[in-house]
Amino acid sequence: MASECQGKSSWPELLGAQARVAVVTIETQNPYVDTQVVLEGTIVTGEFSCTRVRVWIDRNRVVTRVPVIG
Repeated sequence: MASECQGKSSWPELLGAQARVAVVTIETQNPYVDTQVVLEGTIVTGEFSCTRVRVWIDRNRVVTRVPVIG
């Protein structure tokens, strides 16, 4: 599905980064998406969206999963 979306779709280089750095990087590199910072363990909906990137973080605000469009 990500191939149908516009712009960059994955940010493996942000694994382990601070949340604020990840958000700015993602929104700069792909202006078609909005980011959602989500604490690990939070329940989220499962539907796919080309305009959303979830940034999963731990309690120290460190990115714990590779951010991807979805």
